[in-house]
Amino acid sequence: MALYDPKHAPAEHTSPSSYAGERDFANIDPDSGVKRGLKTRHLSMMALAGIIGPGILIGTGGALANGGPAALLIGFGIIGIVAFSVTQSLGEMTTLYPTGGAFVTLSERFVDKAFAVAVGWNYWLLWGCVLANEYNVICSLLVFWSDKVPLWGYFLIFWFAFLAFQMLGVESFGEAEFWLALMKVFGLISYFMFSIIYAAGGLIGQQEPLGFRYWNDPGPWSNGFRGVATVFVFASTFYAGVEAVAVAATETKNPSVAVPLAIRQVIWRILFVYMGVAFFFGLTCPSNADGLVNGESRALKSPMTIAIQNAGWEGGVHLINAFIFITVLSAANSSIYIGSRTLLFMAQQGMAPRFIGKTNSRGVPVYAMLITNLFGVLSMMNVSTGGGKAYGYIINLSGVCTFIVWGAISYTHIRFRKAWSAQNRSPDDLPFKSIAYPWNAYFGLSANIFLALVQGWTTLSPFDAGTFVDAYILLPLFGVIFVGYKFWFKTKFWHSDEVDLDSGMRKDLDAKEIPEEAEVASPKQSWVKKLWSNF
Repeated sequence: MALYDPKHAPAEHTSPSSYAGERDFANIDPDSGVKRGLKTRHLSMMALAGIIGPGILIGTGGALANGGPAALLIGFGIIGIVAFSVTQSLGEMTTLYPTGGAFVTLSERFVDKAFAVAVGWNYWLLWGCVLANEYNVICSLLVFWSDKVPLWGYFLIFWFAFLAFQMLGVESFGEAEFWLALMKVFGLISYFMFSIIYAAGGLIGQQEPLGFRYWNDPGPWSNGFRGVATVFVFASTFYAGVEAVAVAATETKNPSVAVPLAIRQVIWRILFVYMGVAFFFGLTCPSNADGLVNGESRALKSPMTIAIQNAGWEGGVHLINAFIFITVLSAANSSIYIGSRTLLFMAQQGMAPRFIGKTNSRGVPVYAMLITNLFGVLSMMNVSTGGGKAYGYIINLSGVCTFIVWGAISYTHIRFRKAWSAQNRSPDDLPFKSIAYPWNAYFGLSANIFLALVQGWTTLSPFDAGTFVDAYILLPLFGVIFVGYKFWFKTKFWHSDEVDLDSGMRKDLDAKEIPEEAEVASPKQSWVKKLWSNF
């Protein structure tokens, strides 16, 4: 298998036979070696539902048990506002600079390379933790269906299956994510409709309406403010991925169309998916239900499963598990994709070992993908600790990673705008402008710093040394990486008038795709095509 090294890559007009056999040079990014194969609809669906995994379907049970339905709404709502703020900052920068490495490269460009290294490794670690949880969930799910195959056996089966699928290339990934995301959207819509009918008393054989019974007994709160703080950690992990459109920008044919459209759709993801899940899960599942938090069992339960069982449909458990299985397929693939691309671009920028920054003839970063997928071995702590405890440990790590990365994005945006102003550029020249700058960016920065500090507050009283370390270890690690890299390599903190604002503004690859997948439908289209275009 021939590997592409961007450091020694020939120009795009060079004959394909010179280094990797048949290669479509028009579709291969000359700087990174990845293939520009994602269409606008792929990126849009990734922004809407692509990174939604089993975490939000199963992990929300832990948040509900610890905080109650009111804490669930508050926690998801606050994190949703923060996520919207961060994606606005990211959309402004990424639309202008759809560069490999996304906000990691932008951090190097507008802040300091040492800062970018710390951000990049935290972001890769975030997706390694998310991937480990996906493996944890899928193995627990299959053990629930049949324990004839050992847990590690299920892990190996899916480890090789996901690895093989990623080798097919970004087009296959994009197409699979599009249809799997559609299935997730329709699955959630179906559950929301079930919840409304269940609450109204319209199910066959239902004796009385459910109403807001569980808001009265066991009540809206489980542990007061401690419960709300716990929900912050869960919610931050579930929201992780709203920033992933920036990682995929380099592999998108038309970033100036796809990225702004995807960023705008994040608000619908927040309102429909996250707030919908928070409301309907709290409505249909009691926070003290058996099975929401079961630390010793290797199987994990979803609030959806418990609600359907309480409604009297025992067979519905398998339908919910099948739906969760679909989300695992999508989320695990997305986790490997985002983690491997982050590691690839870091290696190409000298932030990770150079050999990781190579791709094959399909534009697949083989080494980066293999190393990222190996992180899934963390899920095997399920064997000794149980599915619930393993999930909790990994959630704590990924939660603080999210706050660190989001805060870094907001800070990088502030540095970018200062450089833009210092070099006498007008905000009107930006193809996509963040809403309410600078208040939006400063809010994102301060909110993420606060949440990173408060997310482990519940471990202080009573003090739990193991959980405390799990919740806060990545904060000093970020500082150690930053200071260590800066001291060793003597990196430079860029002043506003020194920042390069011109290079890296890539034009769209396929101009023909713009009218076909534009944000606004043509007036000559039928109402069906208009609906599909806007969706």
